[in-house]
Amino acid sequence: MSTQPPTYTFKDFVSDQEVRWCPGCGDYVILRAMQKALPMMGKRREDFVFISGIGCSSRFPYYMETYGFHTIHGRAPAIATGVKLSNPALSVWVMTGDGDGLAIGGNHMIHVIRRNVDLNVVLFNNKIYGLTKGQFSPTSDLGQKTKSSPYGNTQPPFNFGELTIGSAGQFYARTPDNNPNDMADIFAAAEKHKGTSVVEILQNCVIFNDGAYDSYTDKTVRDDMLLYLKHGEKMIFGKEKNKGIRFNGRMLEAVTIGENGITEDDILVHDAHDYNPSMHFMLTQMDNPLPVGIIRSVETPTYEERMATQAESIKNRSKYKSIDDLLFSGETYSV
Repeated sequence: MSTQPPTYTFKDFVSDQEVRWCPGCGDYVILRAMQKALPMMGKRREDFVFISGIGCSSRFPYYMETYGFHTIHGRAPAIATGVKLSNPALSVWVMTGDGDGLAIGGNHMIHVIRRNVDLNVVLFNNKIYGLTKGQFSPTSDLGQKTKSSPYGNTQPPFNFGELTIGSAGQFYARTPDNNPNDMADIFAAAEKHKGTSVVEILQNCVIFNDGAYDSYTDKTVRDDMLLYLKHGEKMIFGKEKNKGIRFNGRMLEAVTIGENGITEDDILVHDAHDYNPSMHFMLTQMDNPLPVGIIRSVETPTYEERMATQAESIKNRSKYKSIDDLLFSGETYSV
């Protein structure tokens, strides 16, 4: 009997449920990109589990022809951790949003990243609460007018890239929702990564925050405003491919090749595997251009591996080799 998984297409991962998102929502692109990515991963369909909390993004498990849980608000990372530890062979995915994952679920989010459990987090960041009708979220911009901040949001937003790396995250990628091919490749790379992988999707909410990322993703500006990172390649961008990123001794800055004596030799090469997170952290802080792609990908021991190593060490040192050894280890008597 063959142990090789069947050959799938994206249609094999499309469920029979009606997709209930607003017309034009970026979630449709994310769904199709995931369904396209799963056949690339070389696993059986029954080995995938999608786990979500509450929100528009959290409808995701219904639309995947895989196993899944639609759980409670903000707690998907905790439940996903239990699933992964119970059956380490599973490919576990947390599908969440900026409200679900970073507000009520913020504590669970930072700790699943810190522990480095071998699972995947996909966060749909539309800078708004969509399902509950347009309140500001932890990623809403300062001054942003919403249903719950009619005079402008007064709270500074989380930068999810900073938060991930600051929580000892070892894999962080960012991609806009209008680039499904790159998104599918990032999902495949995230699944291959050993440890917690975090993928942030810059997702447009057409109803409550339409155009949130137009200044980066509109076709008239995206070549000059998005820096597509690839490991081992120079950080070059721009419509004419004549712009790049250099380190000026203090910070990263965008420069134009050919001006002020700048040559390609001055442009940094992206090293996603650098154990030192300093450069990756600075990349998450840039906004002109905005870096997208896999920013950090470093493998360190996972939570499961550390726990297994500890258990084996204790077992080897223990004088008790069975329950009977423990039960009869002290004073005993017969009745």
